[in-house]
Amino acid sequence: MHINYPSRASQRGRTPAQPSYFLKPSSSLSLSGSSVERPAGCELLGYEGEIALVIGKAARRVGIADAWSHVAAVTASNDLGVYDLRYADKGSNVRSKGGDGFTPVGPALIPADAIDPAKLRIRTWHNGDLVQDDTTEDLLFPFARLVADLSQLLTLEEGDIILTGTPAGASVAKPGDVLEVEVTTADGGLTTGRLTTRVEEGTTPFADFGAGPKVDDLQREEAYGSREAAGLPAPASVLTPELKAKLESVATATLSSQMRKRGLNNVSIDGLQATRPDRRVVGLARTLRYVPNREDLFKTHGGGFNAQKRAIDSVNEGEILVMEARGEKGTGTVGDILALRAQVRGAAAIITDGGVRDYTAVAGLEMPTYFANPHPAVLGRRHIPWDTDITIACGGATVQPGDIIVADSDGILVIPPAIAEELVDDCIIQEQEETFIFEMVKQGNSVDGLYPMNNEWQAKYKEWDGSHND
Repeated sequence: MHINYPSRASQRGRTPAQPSYFLKPSSSLSLSGSSVERPAGCELLGYEGEIALVIGKAARRVGIADAWSHVAAVTASNDLGVYDLRYADKGSNVRSKGGDGFTPVGPALIPADAIDPAKLRIRTWHNGDLVQDDTTEDLLFPFARLVADLSQLLTLEEGDIILTGTPAGASVAKPGDVLEVEVTTADGGLTTGRLTTRVEEGTTPFADFGAGPKVDDLQREEAYGSREAAGLPAPASVLTPELKAKLESVATATLSSQMRKRGLNNVSIDGLQATRPDRRVVGLARTLRYVPNREDLFKTHGGGFNAQKRAIDSVNEGEILVMEARGEKGTGTVGDILALRAQVRGAAAIITDGGVRDYTAVAGLEMPTYFANPHPAVLGRRHIPWDTDITIACGGATVQPGDIIVADSDGILVIPPAIAEELVDDCIIQEQEETFIFEMVKQGNSVDGLYPMNNEWQAKYKEWDGSHND
């Protein structure tokens, strides 16, 4: 299957609502101690340590409660594939994942009836370094669900193998590398032993009558798990350090005034209070939307690694998580544990037009939270966490992912990134003019003709500005 571990979902930046699958040919199977060939001309042989389920008796249209009884054993597996050929068979992965030896399994089986499938550990080593280490405790889709789900449409036969997804840490192996995967019970009492695979360089080039290897930086990023791991430069951010410093230097009131001059009157998030009113934050928006609670939908969307937890667990350094709670004040939308998680991930702030639980603890964090009111009730009283990184409404303002948020004790503004540079430069000029006007009023001058400045005062300002900028 594709994504099943929350750590992998966070790394990929997407969490599926339902499990999804692809098929690998039986000719891709190999045993521990075998070698696998990185095809000639290919750059990105990806490895993914996984837990494999071995079907013990046929399963067709079985329920979740009965599904595990159809599993005979679990073992270790390595879902190998070349990213160079992903483009050729989108969705099916026939060429990218189906090569000879691309599915090592073993070396030993752990009987299914001797384990709790929610208490297994999966680890992967790359040239002796531990690179993957996770458990099955919080899988998006428990193993029994996979068996039941697949059996709805196809008969699982004795001996069929289901690879159940990989955690974060999967990367790229090169010729000469050694890969090892081990599955154990959480207490370490039962183990498959280490599944060992050595990578060799292929020597037979692809013929010109089929798809050949082709890679780009996106495939490199996905294969290695991040741009940094792939040795690629970080993507350019619209919020450069220079722009951020400028936005931090000007008053929120000035920014509001300049946006109003551009016809933008509905760009403030209103009616909220701050846990740290002494702080001024500038960052790019990430978004989360709650919908009104409906009990049947909360059962399918409210638990597990839901949209709220996905949003918290994927917010990045300097970003601001903005939540649409419809102004509903009768329950909390974030509490101390998730707020702390956002802070640990480097979030600049959380903004919600709903309530906050565990107020004292949230207020004690370094990261500011902007909220409507404290409330002790849990999320499910009024909300279902529904979707992330979409256009939302918060405090009467529309917020899109990637919008620039400026927040302080004077208010919260949403700035379209396309105008930010021009806007802040005009703000700097405006504040310089207002500093001059303030000094002139302090000296006893009337505001008539000075605020705003007429031609006479404009000339005096230019002279003053020149002398102050020499």
